[in-house]
Amino acid sequence: MQSCEISADSTDDPLSSGLRRKRQPRIVVIGAGLAGLSAAKALLESGFTDVTVLEATDRIGGRVQSVKLGHATFELGATWIHGSHGNPVYHLAEDNGLLEETTDGERSVGRISLYSKNGVAYHLTNNGQRIPKDVVEEFSDLYNEVYNLTQEFFQRGKPVNAESQNSVGVFTRDVVRKRVKADPDDTETVKRLKLAMIQQYLKVESCESSSHSMDEVSLSEFGEWTEIPGAHHVIPCGFIKIVEILARSIPESVIQLRKPVKCIHWNQSVSKEIERVADHNSDLPEEDKGSDVFVECEDCEFIPADHVIVTVSLGVLKKRHETLFHPRLPEEKVMAIEKLGINTTDKIFLEFEEPFWSSECNSIQFVWEDEAESESLTYPEELWYKKICSFDVLYPPERYGHVLSGWICGEEALIMEKCDDETVAETCTEMLRKFTGNPNIPKPRRILRSSWGSNPHFRGSYSYTQVGSSGADVEKLAKPLPYAESSKTAPMQVMFSGEATHRKYYSTTHGAVLSGQREAAHLIEMYQDLLQ
Repeated sequence: MQSCEISADSTDDPLSSGLRRKRQPRIVVIGAGLAGLSAAKALLESGFTDVTVLEATDRIGGRVQSVKLGHATFELGATWIHGSHGNPVYHLAEDNGLLEETTDGERSVGRISLYSKNGVAYHLTNNGQRIPKDVVEEFSDLYNEVYNLTQEFFQRGKPVNAESQNSVGVFTRDVVRKRVKADPDDTETVKRLKLAMIQQYLKVESCESSSHSMDEVSLSEFGEWTEIPGAHHVIPCGFIKIVEILARSIPESVIQLRKPVKCIHWNQSVSKEIERVADHNSDLPEEDKGSDVFVECEDCEFIPADHVIVTVSLGVLKKRHETLFHPRLPEEKVMAIEKLGINTTDKIFLEFEEPFWSSECNSIQFVWEDEAESESLTYPEELWYKKICSFDVLYPPERYGHVLSGWICGEEALIMEKCDDETVAETCTEMLRKFTGNPNIPKPRRILRSSWGSNPHFRGSYSYTQVGSSGADVEKLAKPLPYAESSKTAPMQVMFSGEATHRKYYSTTHGAVLSGQREAAHLIEMYQDLLQ
């Protein structure tokens, strides 16, 4: 049986005799993802010396996970750098030469492409037919027009009518469906294809939003997410390189791996057990016994702190907020956690000996004709594969080989995660045979897939503004504890960081980095006299 202990690292630093006597504050960062590493890096570079990063898993990076197979690197998590102008992730990559491994063709369009910028998407039906390119283009124009309308409710303050139920999915499906049916130039056959395409496009949108369905995404708040100007990029050698750059200036002793946190005892709410251990620990300085915060780890160690920066995912907060904090979180913060949304978007990589797709095909989009009049995008467990919206062709093949990258989200992604590799590979192969009309497609030689939803350390991919939530809830989630009337007087015992705490850039890697830097900046300002 493990015995509980309270850490009390001794120091010869003359500033270590209490905060009032100018000792260095003890800062604990929970999570070694982009937010946690960004916070720790900024704190250390500003002169803080007592910083500890606790990471529950056996690796750094969080929702960045690059896996090398052969000569290629595949991203199970974060893949794209969204925009370049002012994007801290882009600048880290550019400054460190990570965007230079590219071909002249890719460089000439100002981006590195994971998928071919050239070529066309093949929209295939479950009857093995390809939807004509002109029909796809017409529908795409219509869908994009309605998508732009969804942005206006927030950006222009347009009122949301009751029929839409304040839902992006309900609004989009209703408006697109009405316009398709009212088009006098289309035959009934073409109309039915376009109606079926609505659901396929909404599945793609759900994967991008990491929601179970776009029906769950708030229409009135959808337009607040802000896109950084500039092209989208990938890092051929792996997004994990960004993580390594952030960690480069952090001493190894600062980051403790395999160190899951059980509970954060804040606001001087030390339990009787902590007090009992403290009373019997003669090595524990008197100042530590009265610490405002103690971080209780799963291995029974109690770490005293002046400030704790919590960077765990919204999914973990939803699951564990009642037991992760003592005392429990204020009702306002609990409501924000419950109202904001997070779900799972998973990738399924299939590697083939040879491509069965044509050289111009850059993706295979699955259109189920029997979904032309469907309202819901929820399927029985045995039909989980119907939520796979598409397979993208990884490009260039010289880098990746002959690989398709499939996308699935929501509850069906969780069902997929429970299946074994053989079942998923076989199911995907049958789908590809069905939609291409080619019964001779071989099974892939290798499969690689993510499992963000069932991983207890993440419980989802990234956040979105769920129906009933707003940007104000993001602000409430980010607000430090205990609450104070002014940020200047706030003790900031428990601080919150991570992509879900950034009002404009939630769901992105740059949102995570900026949120970590934001919390570090608060502490740097608080201790500016000490750090000079």
